[in-house]
Amino acid sequence: MAHCLGPAMLLLPLLWLLLRSPSSAARNRCVDAAEACTADARCQHLRTEYVAQCLGRDAAGDCPRARCHRALRRFFARGPPALTNALLFCPCLDSVCAERRRQTFVPACAFSGPGPAPPSCLERLDACEHSGICRPRLLAFQVSCVPAPSAPEGCSPEQAPTCLRAYAGLVGTEVTPNYVDNVSARVAPLCDCRASGNRREECEAFRELFTGNRCLDGAIQGFDRGQPPVLQDPSHSHQDREHILLQVPSADGPLKECSLFSMLLVLALQALL
Repeated sequence: MAHCLGPAMLLLPLLWLLLRSPSSAARNRCVDAAEACTADARCQHLRTEYVAQCLGRDAAGDCPRARCHRALRRFFARGPPALTNALLFCPCLDSVCAERRRQTFVPACAFSGPGPAPPSCLERLDACEHSGICRPRLLAFQVSCVPAPSAPEGCSPEQAPTCLRAYAGLVGTEVTPNYVDNVSARVAPLCDCRASGNRREECEAFRELFTGNRCLDGAIQGFDRGQPPVLQDPSHSHQDREHILLQVPSADGPLKECSLFSMLLVLALQALL
């Protein structure tokens, strides 16, 4: 049991934030998530790094998008998953909170294109297909977030955490998604299909991986309602998290002692939300 305490410690900042207020509904939970990250040395260090990179300027005075993306991937690969995902999926009840959530990962550099108009989704897709980093992550997202016809909300409870983890793996790639406005929880890469020509169907199919995905929508809404956060599988605690982001784990594997211990902690947190 002692070796399970490491993953459990990642939940303590969130537990502290939950206990210090009598009502979670009245709080801005994106602010709470930011405060929890600040209270954790590793999360704060990695967050400071991506903010500095994404707000910086290269020699030509432009956004250093490649460095920004690399720092964002490092944030999700090395940061405590309970805290990084709380920042990414924090629920909002008003536009002020939603705008803060939309701005969390510096979309002016990480999300937007080099010009004022949105680029073609086909440009983003083609760039991803030729990237050794983006291509396997997009494939993992497609496999992990396939809607389940038998699930009322599009995603089974067992599938939802895997879908959200695969979605987080796309942040910092050529197809980096983000919240599209501050009045909903809809997400998509910044691109459109107006100039797709005879590849219009392919373009729309790519965009609908985000905009028409019942599994992804259900998983995000499930997180909003206080479902357990996406946690790293404790059985992989010594592996590179860059590799874990690409894994599509099987639901048939045995439940380990650490998983049971972590799940009890997560359920305790859920009861307080």
